[in-house]
Amino acid sequence: QVQLVESGGGLVQPGGSLRLSCAASASILSFDVMGWYRQAPGKARELAASITAEGDTNYADALKGRFTISRDNAKNTVYLQMNNLNSEDTAVYICNAYSRVGIQIPGGRQFHTWGQGTQVTVSS
Repeated sequence: QVQLVESGGGLVQPGGSLRLSCAASASILSFDVMGWYRQAPGKARELAASITAEGDTNYADALKGRFTISRDNAKNTVYLQMNNLNSEDTAVYICNAYSRVGIQIPGGRQFHTWGQGTQVTVSS
């Protein structure tokens, strides 16, 4: 079963930057879309950014211009560069891999694979 492992989170001051990494245990080319979601305390999980296998990117409106998603297929890793962070960016950031046809797992097919998440805290 494919595993996604996030890293790079931590405590950063307002205006600072962080780069998150999501390392997959299998080829990320197996997935149609790789994405970063985030969930703040008391709020629903939301899509922050995504990137297709062809390299097309999509961002939440509030994050355009500050966040950049990228991928390194050779390293099976997806990155999220976050700049000019503010307190509203505080959340658990979770990596996602989506397959339109699903990947085979015991008992069926899995369309979404999730990581465990990495905490990002923006505070002075």
